[in-house]
Amino acid sequence: MKNNDNLSRRVLAFLQPLMVAACFLFFGTANAACRDSVVLVHGNTGEPADWANTYNELRSRGYGTGEIYRPSWGSKSCASCNNHDGAEETPVRNAIQSAIANSCTGKIDVIGHSMGVTLAAQQIIKLGEQARVDAFVGIAGAYRGLWSCGTYPYNVWNSTCGYYGLSVSSPFLDWLYGKSIAGRIYSIKSWSDQIVCVSGTCTVGGVHSSRIAGERATYTFGYGHFGLQEYTYSLQADLL
Repeated sequence: MKNNDNLSRRVLAFLQPLMVAACFLFFGTANAACRDSVVLVHGNTGEPADWANTYNELRSRGYGTGEIYRPSWGSKSCASCNNHDGAEETPVRNAIQSAIANSCTGKIDVIGHSMGVTLAAQQIIKLGEQARVDAFVGIAGAYRGLWSCGTYPYNVWNSTCGYYGLSVSSPFLDWLYGKSIAGRIYSIKSWSDQIVCVSGTCTVGGVHSSRIAGERATYTFGYGHFGLQEYTYSLQADLL
């Protein structure tokens, strides 16, 4: 009986480190795999496929297909028809809600390009989910408006530039500006942006229009409007 007890103690002493290591490996791996879901919101007349480089970068970093949401919104053929009111809102709102509901952490990260920046920010605010958005990355957005759209209500000639659009000082942008949207906010911009800077100036009130109130940092590249989305994919993933 005494020999059996000694044998049991020796077996337990041998197995205990292995059991601890196995538990550490299991829980450590589970914890590492738990991350925010990501919502990628394309720009005016864009497509989910516009995020191909970003999507592939996230997948290479271990994100599963079910952790990345790429809503398709708005008309693909009429850029001047799209704004931030009505049917354009629904796909983005649904994607944000689904991402939150299915997120391992209960939080999400959002990356928007161009008009997708302001549309995503709007939906986060309308849903009241600011506390569930960890990181928000705005790429080539027009948070302060587009001079090509004029100054509201003057020279406002279509939906994209109207009340719910991107004219400087539009009621929509005035409502949006300064509101909390995430725990961490970043902007990616260019002084060669052929959309934001098409009028010859990139600034509104002396500040680059792609910058977001309350941002933690802003990053500048020499790419054009679409190159900012396509070629900064590694930085985008780093910021999440």
